[in-house]
Formats: sequence, C-alpha cells, structure tokens
Amino acid sequence: MLYTNIFYTYSEIPAILEKLCYNNYVNINLPSLFFLLTFSREGKRGMNMKTKIIIFFLVLLFVFSCCLTENCAAPKPSIYLLQLNGMINPITSQYVIGGIEDAEAEEAECLILQLDTPGGLDTSMRDIIKKMLNSTIPVIVYVSPPGGRAASAGVFITLASNIAAMAPGTNIGAAHPVALGEGEIDEEMKAKMENDAAAYIKTIAEKRGRNAEWAEKAVRESVSITEQEAIEIGVIDFIANDVNELIEIIDGVRVTTASETRILETKGAEIIPVKMTFKDLFLHSLTNPNIAYILLFLGIYGILGEFSNPGSFFPGIVGGISLVLAFVAFQSIPINYGGLLLIIFGMVLFVIEVYTPTFGLLTAGGVTSLILGSFMLSKSTAPFLRISLGLIISMSLASAAFFVFALSKGIKIQWKKPVTGREGLIGKVGIAKTALDPDGTIFIHGERWQASTKGELIKEGEEVEVLEVSGLQLIVKKYIRKE
Repeated sequence: MLYTNIFYTYSEIPAILEKLCYNNYVNINLPSLFFLLTFSREGKRGMNMKTKIIIFFLVLLFVFSCCLTENCAAPKPSIYLLQLNGMINPITSQYVIGGIEDAEAEEAECLILQLDTPGGLDTSMRDIIKKMLNSTIPVIVYVSPPGGRAASAGVFITLASNIAAMAPGTNIGAAHPVALGEGEIDEEMKAKMENDAAAYIKTIAEKRGRNAEWAEKAVRESVSITEQEAIEIGVIDFIANDVNELIEIIDGVRVTTASETRILETKGAEIIPVKMTFKDLFLHSLTNPNIAYILLFLGIYGILGEFSNPGSFFPGIVGGISLVLAFVAFQSIPINYGGLLLIIFGMVLFVIEVYTPTFGLLTAGGVTSLILGSFMLSKSTAPFLRISLGLIISMSLASAAFFVFALSKGIKIQWKKPVTGREGLIGKVGIAKTALDPDGTIFIHGERWQASTKGELIKEGEEVEVLEVSGLQLIVKKYIRKE
C-alpha cells in the first residue's frame, strides 16, 4: 500500500491501534504500523519520538507473546502405526521394540500394531511382550487385514496389548509350543514347555483382564477362534473394519499403562506410519525357509556355471553370494544337516559329471540326492518353518529336467560326426589334381593332399570321396553323383 501525505495526531493513534489489533493479532500489519508511527504529527497533546518507539515495541511484544502462546498450545495427538507381517524373529522384535521406544520418546497418544503372523521364536516374542507390558504409552494390537491371523506367538502378543482388536474374517489361537532345536525332545521336556507357556499366557491374560481360561486352552489344546467368538468370550475388546474405524472406536477408552491410567484422545490424531528399514526387510526375508531354499539352489547353479565356464566370473559371484546368504538364513531356521549334506553331495556329483562324463550315472545320482536332501532339509513341525512341498517338487523337477536336457545334448555331441580336423574329411568330396594309379594328389577343403586308391584308377579332374585318413595320406575312391 502506498502512503502519501498521511499524518495522524496523537489522539488518533489509540483508535487506529485498536482497529489494527481488533479480533486477531495475525491481521496486524507491522510495516504499516511503523509507517503510521513514523509519520504521525504532534497535536496539542503531541507525542515525541520516544513515545512512538515505546508504543511500537509494546505492540511487537504483544504480537510475539501471542505467537508464543500459539506455539505452546497443546500439540495435535499422534498415533504410531506399525505393521508386523510374517514370522516373529529377532528382526521383527527389534522393529516393534524400536517403534514403541520412538513413540514413548515423542509422547504419542498410543501405538497401533497391525498383526498378521503364523507365530515365531519364543525369545523374540517374550522380548516384545516385555516391552509392551512396561510401555508408558498404550499399545493396541489390531489383527488384520481380513484373512489374517494371530497364531502361536501372535496370541501372546495380542493378549499382552492394552487394547486388542481384530478385523472381520480373521482368527486367533493355536498357541501350542513347538520345539525348534536339534534332536527329538522327550515327553517330559514337552510337558515342561507346555506348562511354561500355559503359565505365561495365563498371567498375561489376567494382567490385561482377558479370558485366561481360553488362553490356557489355546496353549494346551491349540484351540482357535474367529473374531466374533473372541469378542464374545472376552479375548479381544473390539472389531474394526480398518485402522481409521479402530481409531474412532478407541477414542475416550480408559487404559492403564506401566506409568499411569489415562483416557485415550484419538479423535483427529495424526497417524505416523513406522516402516521397516530396507536392511530389516532384507534380513527378515532371509528367515523365510522358502527364500533360503531358493538361494541355496541359486548358489548351486551359480557354482556349476562357473565350473562349466571358467573365467566367466558372473555365475561364480552370484552363486557364491547366494550360498553365503542361504547359510546365513539357515542359522535362524531349524534344518536337518543330513538333508543339507545330501544337497551338497548332489552338487558335487554334478560338478564331477561336468569334468568326467559318465553318460548320466552321476547326474542321476545327483538329482536323487538333491530331491532326498530337499525333503529332509526342514526338520521343524511348525508349518511356517517348513519348506513348501510345491517348491521342493518344482525345483527338483526343474533341476532334473535341466540336467537331463544337458546330458542328452552331451550324448548327441559325443555321437555326432566330426566336422573339423582329419576326421572331418571322411565322406567329403574333392577333385583329383593328378591321375591316381593308385597314388596321386587331390584338392579338398582348399588344401592339397596326398591320396591313394584301393587299386582303382582315377583320372585327373574327376571327383573323389574320402574313405579314411591314414597318417598324412587320404584313402579315396571315385565319387559317383546320384541323379
């Protein structure tokens, strides 16, 4: 705005300031105010420059105090959202615990854990539950999406939450402990494991005010129920179609954390998704037995490719990395080392076949060893720790088909008629450069050769056919073209 020839008396200043500050301090135009004070003229009760400066800085102080009040107002509540899909292991445990710690540090209103798991390792599950039970913010477990489940270790985690919810079409249960260590365990050890798990889940359910009787059955009898049955018998608190509906439902719910009892204020809260880092996602994928099995085969094929074509480097590099990753994965998956040795033995047989062709004997043995080792590789009775039967069959059949194809090509090459060298001359047709009676010279394949016949007379310029190679001399006969 352009100001020209505008002067105000001292008596007009308060009214103008009131107008500038009316309703909302945000509308104060400080440059205009400064211009106003600068060019105001003195009246009968005129104000000097000192008075103008004092008024200007008082207005500034008012504006800054309003800004400070605005910034210090209660912040918008936030909700941390985590997703745990798949097996519970040290990687996912670190992810959940880290998410809870971040939410505590930011004083979030609550944390929602979307859960869809077949179960996992007992130690990782207990680490998560310890953090949940001692959290200073409410932790809500939401079993979703539809079709998802909270099985085995997932049951313990769900019951340990401050609020448990499920999406329609989900289920919870089947928490019987399964041994993942080496060797078979006796009945006494099985009973110890079962009793320990039953006591643990009962104390969790009782602490959170949930159905402890059903929780014990989930461990001892592996019972499993739907979301409707779960809410009817007091296993969960709510059923929600999605996260947004869940946030609306839990608004105003009273919860007790490790530090206080509070009422949730989730209406209009900001949702902060917390995703796994690329490193965690990569390491988490390695704990999938099917991924480990595929990496093992990639390693085998890569090493075989390098042995078959020395110096190509790429197959060897890919194979070596894949094998290392496969063995890293096997560290967190219960495997039968007898099965692994059979797979390695099958690989050794394939390598030997490359250098000493046995017309299929070693290849057949390698394929057999590979298939048997694949079926024996996984020793866990837990479904989520087994290698898919379909994957085993498909990979074994693909390997067998590949090596049978390669073997058949090798056999064909062994029986194929030579096309180069001395043997490649047999059956070829040349021209007699001199008369052959029986010795002479012929021209074949752009070269002159000494040749002789078996008593047959061949004139110069006639076509001859090579019958055999004897040292540096060709045995030929007269070639008769077929009409």
